[in-house]
Amino acid sequence: QAIEEDGWLLPTPVQAEAVPLILGGGDVCAAAETGSGKTGAFGLPCLQIVHEALRNKALTSFKKGGGSGSAGVEVKLSIDDKDAFVLVSEDGTEAKSDDNRRWSGIRGSADVLRGKYMYEVEITTQDSLCRLGWATQFAMLELGKDDKSFGYGGTGKKSWNGTFEDYGGPFGFEDVIGCLLDRSEGTHTVSYYKNGKPLGEAFKLPPAMTHT
Repeated sequence: QAIEEDGWLLPTPVQAEAVPLILGGGDVCAAAETGSGKTGAFGLPCLQIVHEALRNKALTSFKKGGGSGSAGVEVKLSIDDKDAFVLVSEDGTEAKSDDNRRWSGIRGSADVLRGKYMYEVEITTQDSLCRLGWATQFAMLELGKDDKSFGYGGTGKKSWNGTFEDYGGPFGFEDVIGCLLDRSEGTHTVSYYKNGKPLGEAFKLPPAMTHT
């Protein structure tokens, strides 16, 4: 509403370049002349990130499943927390990268803090390569390249902190991959399924991540 009242119909050049990078989790340093819109370039995506974080924490405060007063949480792919080249379907259940020269990432729309969680991904295009897993809110969108995310890729490698190791075998077109996160007290593990077959524990969360 404030943007519309100020007549901001199109982003300035510095905003057009900086906003997608910031929303994608990148570290951005920009230099531009006075009046070019630098404050909006940094301030607007920061407000969006804070809004999404607070909304997701409110959603995940509900209890899932049955029981008195419980409420389910609908989780979709987040159009606000992705790389610029990721295209998302209207219903938030499908995504693909529009750039085959680099990795692009996207997160789900809700945070998970404790308990056991699982989601599944079906590979619906041929000759595609993807990496699936779990990450903290401040991790890079390229899974497994920093110490805040855990990935399993189509080449049959698991990855964390830039280290790749054999795991689970390759996967691709028409395969269904299940990604499990167990944040039960004393457990804190990441594991995977491939077409219904368990692949075993892939990662144990570091102690510093057990409460993040």
